[in-house]
Amino acid sequence: MTATAAEQNHLSPPSHPQRWLILGVICLAQLTVLLDNTVLNVAIPSLTRELDASTADVQWMINAYSLVQSGLLLTAGSSADRYGRKKMLVAGLALFGIGSLVAGLAQSSAQLIAARAGMGIGGALLMTTTLAVVVQIFDDTERVKAIGVWSTVSSLGFAVGPLVGGVMLDHFWWGAIFLINIPVAVIGLAAVVRLVPESKNPGGERPDLLGALLSTIGMASVVYAIISGPVHGWMSGRVLLTAFVGVAVLAGFVLWELHIPYPMLDMHFFRNQKFIGAVAGAILVAFGMGGSLFLLTQQLQFVLGYGPLEAGLRTAPLALSVVALNLTGLGARLVPKLGTPVTIAAGMSLLAAGLAAIAMLGGNGYGGMLLGLVMMGAGIALAMPAMANAIMSAIPPEKAGVGAGVNGTLAEFGNGLGVAVLGAVLNSRFAALVPAAVGAASLPAALASATGDGERARITDAFASGLETSQLVGAVAVLAGGLLAAALLRRAERAESARADSAEAGAAA
Repeated sequence: MTATAAEQNHLSPPSHPQRWLILGVICLAQLTVLLDNTVLNVAIPSLTRELDASTADVQWMINAYSLVQSGLLLTAGSSADRYGRKKMLVAGLALFGIGSLVAGLAQSSAQLIAARAGMGIGGALLMTTTLAVVVQIFDDTERVKAIGVWSTVSSLGFAVGPLVGGVMLDHFWWGAIFLINIPVAVIGLAAVVRLVPESKNPGGERPDLLGALLSTIGMASVVYAIISGPVHGWMSGRVLLTAFVGVAVLAGFVLWELHIPYPMLDMHFFRNQKFIGAVAGAILVAFGMGGSLFLLTQQLQFVLGYGPLEAGLRTAPLALSVVALNLTGLGARLVPKLGTPVTIAAGMSLLAAGLAAIAMLGGNGYGGMLLGLVMMGAGIALAMPAMANAIMSAIPPEKAGVGAGVNGTLAEFGNGLGVAVLGAVLNSRFAALVPAAVGAASLPAALASATGDGERARITDAFASGLETSQLVGAVAVLAGGLLAAALLRRAERAESARADSAEAGAAA
């Protein structure tokens, strides 16, 4: 559906006089939401000790946030368009702040998991409306620069979480990593109410509530099966039933989306090879980042013996590499020169090589890990702009917001899946090497039950071997996915070129 001239004028007003101040507030809120994707990673030892959390509990503390957020991103975006972006920003900040308070004061793993799910709802409302507000308050001459700042903050937020978590844990108890969100939410609320203008499209598509429910249940069920497989056995009734329910619900989601006039996810996008290739790459970049950070912080603390702050500082090169290369615009400049498929293949290959370097060289010291982190950051900075450009160019301009929502949803799912799959590989390998420790809920519990120094050393070595195996599995998945994404994009470009040549030949005739 094409917007009328009046609607276009409403959606593209002149620049707001306080636009840069508003951008600063929006980026602060965005940074806080993204930090909470990874800030828990360095708190894993504290959580296992103080809340008696098992490895599966910790995985759910991380995944509850990303899964709820990913399930609601598209619906939150359509709700903001229909009911008002400012209203959704206010609601998102309020929910995020309340969820952070409950998380910071949680007394059990179940309470923290529930609070994280509530934070995910607020995060979904914030993630889908911040970019919409940026587009609204900047005119065409400054919008590209503003979105560049927003994108850089997004990359920084995801990767710098372990550093922020380490700083907080070095001075306070683990709940402080959530309570620090509250002043940000309060400042954001005051600034949004005072500064951000309201905008909405009353004629927009109505929210697909059933689609959101089906996608969230389906993804959560599949990830639960992956997390619980090593604990209960891959062929156990619980795991098989949960996996079946997840797949069946996701299949129902696809059928529902195909037969309604207002789908949360337009399945016709998946007929476009360019879109499929770019989405596959986006999922696997998030898979590699989310899963590797989950493993890295455990390797730094459990195997190499660093404290939370030291571990956070040692993951910082990943964030610094991404931000530095994004600010220079290296990826954006290479796309026109190399082409989208080659740029994505190069970036994903670098990301995979970084994961492999950490697996092979990072077990005995930090030097090999540093090399791997820088390579991962360079790969992400190369691949992400190219994939975003491919996704947005593969769909009609009038559905650009939906395309951005799809990208965000699948990236969140990739992050949760990375934690689940690579964590499951780690648990399976650890259980295979140390069968006597299978009943232990975590590495600290297994070490505590060990009868002597020799057994403790064997348990630590087995855990390190599990980390290496899971990182190598992640590297192979990222490399294979990157090459597949590049091949699909190359084929799509050739098909478009052939159609263009055919059209020119027909016109000439």
